[in-house]
Amino acid sequence: MSKLIITAALTGAEVTRVQQPALPITPGEIAQAAYDCYNAGASVVHVHAREIDGKPTQRKEVYAEIRERIAEKCNIIFQPSTGGAVWHTVQERGGPLELDPEMATLSTGTCNFGNDVFFNSQEIIEHFALEMLSRKIKPEIEIFERGMIENALRLVKKGLLVPPVHFDFVLGVPGACPGNIEDLLYMVRSIPQDSTWTVAGIGRYELPLAVHAIPMGGHVRVGFEDNIYYRKGELAISNAQLVERITRVARELGREIASPDEARAILGIRK
Repeated sequence: MSKLIITAALTGAEVTRVQQPALPITPGEIAQAAYDCYNAGASVVHVHAREIDGKPTQRKEVYAEIRERIAEKCNIIFQPSTGGAVWHTVQERGGPLELDPEMATLSTGTCNFGNDVFFNSQEIIEHFALEMLSRKIKPEIEIFERGMIENALRLVKKGLLVPPVHFDFVLGVPGACPGNIEDLLYMVRSIPQDSTWTVAGIGRYELPLAVHAIPMGGHVRVGFEDNIYYRKGELAISNAQLVERITRVARELGREIASPDEARAILGIRK
């Protein structure tokens, strides 16, 4: 079994300071949170940028500053989002790709997302896949529903996605696939055997899915984008606190934690 890759999803596009006072917003705050998570055991940082007023943004200039500030502190893998907020245009969502990051997210389908709809037509999916392929960016395929796996496999057949594919199962989003253990098992059984995968449980699903993923050979994503609580009714004090818990659980289960360079090797990142 490979070492465990822990991804820290620091901010997201929906969480506010009212909900989570410790939410990092500025490039400096996001970079410090990334460094704290790196020290806690994370090897990938999933980034949604924010303007100074907290508004979600896909401006490449903001992402560039975040990446630069993170790189000054550590060599954690910088993984920007191409999902942005549900109201961002396709052109806006693709802004971070102009920075040629090592890795970026690629959502392969449309789904309900709370009270909104996260829209990804086949044209949009192929647009982002081709852009990442041409720039040699490793895609993380974001899966919110079972059919999105099939959409990803069609990209492989078209030559727009190079195997082995890395999937991220985002489970428990209101309106999309629930986050029960059975849902995770079903998703894992539905992907090619040479794939790698991460699970991101939303809200109360975060910890139980993470604990099950570790002995299954999967990888884990935690952070304020997905869950702002440490336990029921108790806000987490930082993203790093959530990472530290997964590191501790993994070691209790006998699974070692991957460094950023080891994660690059596991994921096949060759930029």
